[in-house]
Amino acid sequence: MHPCDHVGLDFIDTASHRFSNSVDLAITPAQLFEVLADATSWPRWASVITHVEWTTPEPRGVGTMRTVTMRGGLLGAEEFIAWEEHSLLAFRFNEASEKRIKAFAERYDVVATADGCRLTWTLALEVTGAARYTLAPSKALLNLGFRRFLKNLRRYTDEQYA
Repeated sequence: MHPCDHVGLDFIDTASHRFSNSVDLAITPAQLFEVLADATSWPRWASVITHVEWTTPEPRGVGTMRTVTMRGGLLGAEEFIAWEEHSLLAFRFNEASEKRIKAFAERYDVVATADGCRLTWTLALEVTGAARYTLAPSKALLNLGFRRFLKNLRRYTDEQYA
């Protein structure tokens, strides 16, 4: 594993490579947090993820850690940098198996709505080496995939909470 920059919440708003998408869900913010805390749910809606393992005991909050395994053999050792029950989650990579990942963080903003909740998911990253030149032209395709993950999340939560 290679160390990543230990970024804070501000990185998510200032990184040169950012992706932000929203989805309306027909579940409460509390139910969404149940889904996000369930390690087995992530591979069911974020198809790039193959396994999630919480590596610190409950209760979960700021400082909680987990390891995420993704397709292509990418591993990320994550640390939660924000945890406001039912409204905000954010984590960063402390380490990654891919040395071109300089910094990586995600934020999940949740707002209650009349019909459930709205999730805004923001992913931010900085890369090094040749990845700096290949990421920019592929941003639209990557964002399409991220939007698909949120559609999958809507489908998953509709099935789980029907």
